[in-house]
Amino acid sequence: MKLTTLPKTVEPDPQQLIWSERLRTDFPLNEMHAFIEGSTDASVHTLRLMQQIERDPVLQVKPDYYELSREEHRELTAQKIARLAKYMEQDAPDFQTFQDRLNLVALIDPQLGTRIGVHLGLFLSAIRGNGTEEQFNYWAFERGAVYMKDIYGCFSMTEIAHGSNVAALQTLAEYDVENDAFIITTPHIGATKWWIGGAAHSATHTVVFARLVVKGKDYGVKTFVVPIRDSNHDLYPGVAIGDIGEKMGRDGIDNGWIQFTGVRIPREYMLSKFTKVDREGNVEEPPLEQLAYGALLGGRVTMVTDSWRTGERFVAIAIRYAVGRRQFTVKGETVENQLINYPLHQKRLLPYLAWVYGMSVASNQIQKDYKDVLQKLDDGVKSGDFGLLNKSIEGLKGLFADSASLKSTCTWLTADLIDECRQSCGGHGYSAYAGFGKGYADHVVQCTWEGDNNILAQNSGRITIQKVMAFEKSGKVFGSSGYAFLKDAKREGAILSSESDLKDLQTLNLALKSIIYRVALKCIGALQENGKNWDVIANEKLSLSKLYAAEYILDKWIAKISETRDAGVRKQLENLARLFAISNIDRFGVYFLQQNVISQNCYDIMERYTYQVLLEVRQEVIGLTDSFKLSDFFINSVLGNYNGDIYHNYLSVVKSLDTTAATAKAPYAGEFLAMLNRTSVESREKHQRSEDVLSKLRSD
Repeated sequence: MKLTTLPKTVEPDPQQLIWSERLRTDFPLNEMHAFIEGSTDASVHTLRLMQQIERDPVLQVKPDYYELSREEHRELTAQKIARLAKYMEQDAPDFQTFQDRLNLVALIDPQLGTRIGVHLGLFLSAIRGNGTEEQFNYWAFERGAVYMKDIYGCFSMTEIAHGSNVAALQTLAEYDVENDAFIITTPHIGATKWWIGGAAHSATHTVVFARLVVKGKDYGVKTFVVPIRDSNHDLYPGVAIGDIGEKMGRDGIDNGWIQFTGVRIPREYMLSKFTKVDREGNVEEPPLEQLAYGALLGGRVTMVTDSWRTGERFVAIAIRYAVGRRQFTVKGETVENQLINYPLHQKRLLPYLAWVYGMSVASNQIQKDYKDVLQKLDDGVKSGDFGLLNKSIEGLKGLFADSASLKSTCTWLTADLIDECRQSCGGHGYSAYAGFGKGYADHVVQCTWEGDNNILAQNSGRITIQKVMAFEKSGKVFGSSGYAFLKDAKREGAILSSESDLKDLQTLNLALKSIIYRVALKCIGALQENGKNWDVIANEKLSLSKLYAAEYILDKWIAKISETRDAGVRKQLENLARLFAISNIDRFGVYFLQQNVISQNCYDIMERYTYQVLLEVRQEVIGLTDSFKLSDFFINSVLGNYNGDIYHNYLSVVKSLDTTAATAKAPYAGEFLAMLNRTSVESREKHQRSEDVLSKLRSD
């Protein structure tokens, strides 16, 4: 008998590949994590909170999380909110610790983070930002909203017919002088409050953005606290609420619609830090009305943090998979190559890794700036010092520009990151248990809410152009220190002309500063030629916003690197910063070439040099992702576990969740059996077309 020789097979061992690369990490992870978090103290603080979250039995998120229905998500989210309310009591009065805890919870359960974030970051922040000290103390502390006790709030700004154009909102708040009350009314369908998180089932109160009307005069959009449910959780008369139904993601959030029909609230429920209405109906408007919008910036700032942490999670999954996965042999080799060794794969993933590190720098900086601006604003309002208030308004304007650019750029970038990471994992990336599907669906709403990215980016780009206009006229930079770089920018001549320029971070930073300046000058010329029609430069405004974000990040990054003591950490950060800068130059290559910021020869050199930088970063990718210090609990992906045992992890999860594992027979198996075992067509037609039957019907 002839024996058949079976082909030699090799069992994959991704675990060994990942561990061998982990062992060659050439820098201390703890110091790198301290850089990412902003300081050693912040690193310790974050790891302690992560450990508490991971150990809490109520806050668990497991692979079956990806299979829950909308109703199950909402019930589970409600249980977790109740659990976190107890942490809030424990953390008080250190509310920053609870905010940090919430940011980490949002990494593994974004819908939970949003449910509480709406209450704290929107409802309470609106009261703090637009209400008097007495009003905030009453609603937050005396009534217990700050502890999610007695009051659970939502934020009624968006309407079905208006979102980004807040000034055009249609809900009315008419002052009834005789009864000393405001009457809140939804005058038509377009004014229906829409997408209101927490409204459908949870909230007891809401901050309503409505047009203040006193004695027939419209004073524009102001904010009012409106109770919507009583102590039995029943709707108050005049309040109609419903669930807006299925969404793309974040099923645990009970987004709803609200209509008000003659709902009366006391005059004192109008938030009156700025605009005031007295008993007789006299209206006192603020000298600096822009101050009222400061409360809206907190969400945008938080989304920079969300983008960074979400980016960490998904780029870690994709890179671990790319290190552990072998596919195809290269010439002269018998063992298949790791995905991460292919230059194209490196170019797909590693610039995103660099962006994640950059976003951590941006997040830490803008969080600090936000707290500083709010404190100065509070001090100015309390003191009544107009000089201090004027400084506060300049700080607020600067924060608006920075947050608009960073929020739009970072949320867009992370949306692209998640999908590219999914695609880089091939077919396995499409599995729900890989995490990418729900992660993407949950994240992309950040590109729309609290300021549509296209609107925010255009506003940011417009501010940059206006700053350059002013600088051209006076030679001075007014207002935000974020535009001090205009003094360094070069109006003409190539900044990047050799490989040595591409290696130097300061030169790369100067190139970013200069491209912003030159594109803005080009826009100024276009405005002059087109009758100051800003729409003709809409695309350039978007690009300027993204370039501003890149320059902001690189500038802060270089400063942070200079404070880094460990040589190994510094080397990796410099490589990542170079990759970050070069990838942005490549992304906007047309502008850089058109404006002669980079010479054609240097641009050609950059293409080759990019692969050198990618190769250097590639050598440490496991260490660079391990530095995020994300446990398997926070990763929650069959493809990205720390142990690297990709295939066993994957098979183990799908087997554990397979409800038909015992028989491999589905409840609907009968449908298939009926199809497979169906009788012949002739039999089902009772042979009425058979030759025997037809012969009987013939007359000939």
